[in-house]
Amino acid sequence: MNGMKTMMLLAALTALFMALGYTLGGSGGAVIALLVAAGMNLFTFWNADKIVLRMHNAREVDAISAPDFHGLVRQLAERAGLPMPRVYLIDEPHPNAFATGRDPDHAAVAATTGLLDMLTREEIAGVMAHELGHVKNRDTLIMTMVATIAGAISMLANFGLFFRGGGDNQNHNMLASLAAVIVAPFAAIIVQMAISRTREYGADRAGAEISGHPRALASALAKISGQAARIPNPVAERNPAAAQLYIVPTQVSQLFSTHPATESRIAALEAIALEMGAAPASPPSALSAHPTPPRRRSSALDPLRRD
Repeated sequence: MNGMKTMMLLAALTALFMALGYTLGGSGGAVIALLVAAGMNLFTFWNADKIVLRMHNAREVDAISAPDFHGLVRQLAERAGLPMPRVYLIDEPHPNAFATGRDPDHAAVAATTGLLDMLTREEIAGVMAHELGHVKNRDTLIMTMVATIAGAISMLANFGLFFRGGGDNQNHNMLASLAAVIVAPFAAIIVQMAISRTREYGADRAGAEISGHPRALASALAKISGQAARIPNPVAERNPAAAQLYIVPTQVSQLFSTHPATESRIAALEAIALEMGAAPASPPSALSAHPTPPRRRSSALDPLRRD
């Protein structure tokens, strides 16, 4: 059901791009917009992971340079039945993580040093299991395509502000173009948010199943959500479309957030924990979304516990 909803929303986003092209350039503009969208998605298909990782100055690590973190990801990938992804670290205090790559055979996962410093090993396992959930659900390619088309719509709308259609009905064309360049980017944001929020709930469930600890992921979300909104994220500030990549949003407002409210995600994870046979949580405040100041972890990671 979520897959069908995602494809319908992605089709709507492409149609919006074509409609904007038609408004600005007639039927020829719509065809050009379709060709541009296809070309951008083709380029994204092959190069998205490289672009995203370079954007974050991520450095690849292995079993020698980061044995604890790399080993944890390997253990989770085996549980998920996935090929071992490439593993990256980002030297930033901002606590966050993301996954990228066109398919499970070409996937990469990354986490910031700020996130690793803030969480326990079990919580880190929950976060990385969430990212592997995105890989398993093939969200990484879909979300990159969405960001690409949404970015193209904004670019085309900005272009339309300066180059409007002319002809015998110039005033009408001017009003239509002005309406299009204002409405289209806003509509693209709405569709992008709908797709991203749907995929986040799916990745939370997949991550809970992979790690076996839904409440550890819930605890991680509670800890990092407030700090992620407070600690600067230079990449997201330069490229707002990157916000949908992360496990938690980088802005405070939920109205235009690409993620569901943290409280809603925690509540859904609690329901999953009960489905998996866990005892009811007590007290509820233990999983509240109030920000928790970062703390330094021991460099030695404890073994991941199994129930």
